[in-house]
Amino acid sequence: MQYEIIILAAGQGSRMQAGINKQFLEIQSVPLIVHTLRAFEEDQRCNGIILVINPKELDEIEALLNEYGINKVHKIVPGGKERQDSVYSGLKVIGDSSVVLVHDGARPFVKQAFIHTLVEKALTHSAAVLAVPVKETIKQVDSQSAVIQTIDRSNVWAIQTPQAFQIDILRDAHEKAVQEGFLGTDDASLVERIGKNVYIVESDYMNIKITTPEDLLFAEAILKSRINNKI
Repeated sequence: MQYEIIILAAGQGSRMQAGINKQFLEIQSVPLIVHTLRAFEEDQRCNGIILVINPKELDEIEALLNEYGINKVHKIVPGGKERQDSVYSGLKVIGDSSVVLVHDGARPFVKQAFIHTLVEKALTHSAAVLAVPVKETIKQVDSQSAVIQTIDRSNVWAIQTPQAFQIDILRDAHEKAVQEGFLGTDDASLVERIGKNVYIVESDYMNIKITTPEDLLFAEAILKSRINNKI
């Protein structure tokens, strides 16, 4: 049940308004990207990490890997214009594990138990994603912001990462997207597009993506809770 993982850390995160790549912002004195990498560095089932970065930040990234003892990053590759391009770059250098995960570098709090369940699901069902049930009422609106309808949230899930795939299926999905000029919202959407089912693995609401300044406050609270409760 081993896996390899592509971690995306090339985006600049303009919504953070920090003036630097948000991956270098610190949560309790440790850079965000280090927190994320540690989740997989400490997992014995992780065979290796492909880290996708902005090539201009290579020296900074390599310095962090050395400083914090991150040894499972086997390859560092440059990101592309779109997130989908960055994943495809990672796929080109992935090893021979039967399952590959794709994960946001700005999502540092995924739990190992969820990762393992996700990999098992992908092994048996081709593709699986972490997700949580939507808690808020969801409304569809038109271009003028007028409500069209209220969506039944009982069947609506908020999708997270990692997302896990049998490697041949993900490669096929990306290659067809490139050939046909299709840009998907996530990797699962590419796999859905070639007729493969994608299955949900329920996660938790602490697996947040750090996107805005407010998220840093949530991240500090989550990390403090984990330390206090040793989870």
